[in-house]
Amino acid sequence: MHLSSHTWMRPESLETSLKRLSSLGYSSIELEGEPDLFPIDETRALLAKYNIKCWGVVTIMQGSRDLTAVDPKQRRDTIQYIKDVISLSAALDGQIVTIVPARVGKITPTSSPEQEWGWVVEALREVAEFAKTSTNGRIRIGIEPLNRFETYFLNRTDQALALADAVGYDCGIAFDPFHLALEEKDMLEAMRKCGSRIVDFHAADNNRLAAGDGSFNWPEMMAVLRETGYTGGLAVECMPPIDRSPVGNFSLNQVEADTKNVDVAPDRLQFIIDHGSALLSDEYYTYLLKRSAETLRPFTEN
Repeated sequence: MHLSSHTWMRPESLETSLKRLSSLGYSSIELEGEPDLFPIDETRALLAKYNIKCWGVVTIMQGSRDLTAVDPKQRRDTIQYIKDVISLSAALDGQIVTIVPARVGKITPTSSPEQEWGWVVEALREVAEFAKTSTNGRIRIGIEPLNRFETYFLNRTDQALALADAVGYDCGIAFDPFHLALEEKDMLEAMRKCGSRIVDFHAADNNRLAAGDGSFNWPEMMAVLRETGYTGGLAVECMPPIDRSPVGNFSLNQVEADTKNVDVAPDRLQFIIDHGSALLSDEYYTYLLKRSAETLRPFTEN
């Protein structure tokens, strides 16, 4: 296993992210699924400059992106979006793509369970076939279940495994302990049941702070993950709440002091806000990645 990190939690240039990760001993990066942000030649040059590999890409299910949508055109557009994400990962020599089927923040259904399940299975079969044929099998997709406060569709690993079985094409699971600690009776047993189907692992503590700043037993969790045969990235994905109370550290630069000077698209900012967080300062964000690396490094090969 190796240290990796997502990029979506703090809007900044890719070079800024890579420079920080390189200085902290990370080996790879899991890019946010916004192909327009990552021109292939420029991105490959930056990855090489900082000796960071692209582990993969995660779909950013915001706006109209939703495989459970009633509108057929909306579903078609979402399928094309996911294909573009797969192409991005492949072009950057990535190994995985993590897929969230429904729009994040959509917590009530818009159709029957049977219709939604059928739509998602049909869409992901097309996506999985595309991944297999267009990349010669180099990209493996993993379905990520989220907690009930972010989606009503797919909250547990048994649901994700059933969906992966219905899709076929060696479809796997992206295991995120932050989400699954809320939904599973026994998270470690759920990890064991996923076994070799785990294709990606997202790393934050139970409170979505840095690994080591919560209550998770990381040695135990990493031992079970190793049992499954997983050898991929431990992709740090901290999304801390901002403490505005008198006992918090709001005055200690948790967030950017002047968000007017931050160049971020409205949808991207809203996606972060919908996750209960804000635009984190460089100082605080660097701490989260440093602390996570210190906690996770003993379980890696890098």
